[in-house]
Amino acid sequence: MTQFYSDLVVDGRLPASVHPMPDLLDQSAEQVLAAFRDSQRADFSAIIGDVNRPGTVLHQVFAELKQRAAPDNPFHRVALFRDGALERMFLDLHDHVMSHPVWRHPFFVRVFDGGIDVDGLRRFSTSYFNQIKNTRQCVAMAIGRFHGLMDLPYGGLNERVAEITQVSLAQLVADEYGVGAHDVEDYPDLGHLFRSRTHIVLYRQLFDGLGIAADDQDQPMLWGVADNVLIQRLVAGDPAFSPLEALSSVGLGMEWGVPEFFSLLLGGMIRVGMRDTLTLTARDLEVFIAHVRYDVLHAVSVMLVTSLHMKDDSDVAVVKNACNTLMAGRYAMMGDVYAHVFGESCPALAEIGLEPRYQLTDRRMEAALVAARQTIAAKRVVRGDKYRARTDVPLVFA
Repeated sequence: MTQFYSDLVVDGRLPASVHPMPDLLDQSAEQVLAAFRDSQRADFSAIIGDVNRPGTVLHQVFAELKQRAAPDNPFHRVALFRDGALERMFLDLHDHVMSHPVWRHPFFVRVFDGGIDVDGLRRFSTSYFNQIKNTRQCVAMAIGRFHGLMDLPYGGLNERVAEITQVSLAQLVADEYGVGAHDVEDYPDLGHLFRSRTHIVLYRQLFDGLGIAADDQDQPMLWGVADNVLIQRLVAGDPAFSPLEALSSVGLGMEWGVPEFFSLLLGGMIRVGMRDTLTLTARDLEVFIAHVRYDVLHAVSVMLVTSLHMKDDSDVAVVKNACNTLMAGRYAMMGDVYAHVFGESCPALAEIGLEPRYQLTDRRMEAALVAARQTIAAKRVVRGDKYRARTDVPLVFA
């Protein structure tokens, strides 16, 4: 154990400021996934308890809305107010998302086990940076899907339901940009505002730790990364996909698995640093530490507001299909990153015997993605002209 790890590892364990699992480095990738599945279920059950417990702020928020709704308003019948319905819905959707093979992708497992060297970490970090840069914009696009002209069934409550949805998503964006102020007195002056510690700023701290020069940090996207960025943008903002699909894609599909696979990346980087005496610090890895700590709250928040836009089992199927689309894009992205980092391929989603429940039930994304590729600036993608002409898609259809 070297002195360089005084703030990452203390006596072989991770401090709470680094990770909620002090024995992370003693766990297998499967154990890490299981731990986050269990903790997210417990967190959600606690939140549901607050919703149903008089005297809590959450109970007050939804009780006030319920009081404003006429007896025949369908707001009374949302899962939030039916005994056990919201928890059953959560457990079903959570199991669906967290059981997807993307969270066990060979890249995450190999890195967590320490099967990567420092040069590989550098190749990964510059490739994945292109994903980090674009995720938050998809959330912002989804916010715009909830507005005064949309079709909601709650009458006089429509505006408030839409606003609560916007607020939940806006918190995700605020965290990404590092601008979370709620009072006028706390609002930063413009100099401090424009110097906010966004997730991109945090990610560049990783480059400092890995010794990547400024001129080498911004690279053209790999094809898989570009596809994933476009898939996220399409589901979030394209009219071919509904507001419910947009909401579930940037919430459930994008947030639930992040703490788990960022934990695998974090643990792997710490292992490599200890093995190769790389002087990484908690500051260098702050972007991973922050995502592990805060994205669970994001996931629970978005699940609550998503339930307000779901009527029955058909909507559950819509949400699952949207999540499947996002997870398929992420799986393909990590496959391309794997090949770029390790110089060898790993099986694609279509080659691993994907369960039928994860196969897409329609082909909207096929045409949308092919068309979207043709709109990109070729210089932003590796071999961009060939990418623009590509017609195959990394999706598995039922």
